[in-house]
Amino acid sequence: MEWHFDPNYKEQNIVKRVCAELGITQRELAERIGMSEGGLRSALSLGKITPQVEKACKMVLKIYELEKELENYKILQSALKSMIV
Repeated sequence: MEWHFDPNYKEQNIVKRVCAELGITQRELAERIGMSEGGLRSALSLGKITPQVEKACKMVLKIYELEKELENYKILQSALKSMIV
């Protein structure tokens, strides 16, 4: 999955971007990064996303991308095994 970051749009919100890319709610993202839903919503409403939250969001996205890549390799491995046998 490719992150659809628009460098020309400076006010894009990392939380909203990650939620949209992964198709998850802010509540689910908060759980994944070890925050309460209220804490994440509060940070969003105040416009105060800490560098730690930003990094955690990027890591969640990277993990998702790597899981998808691994899934694709497993499919390829299965196909190759069936061709050999």
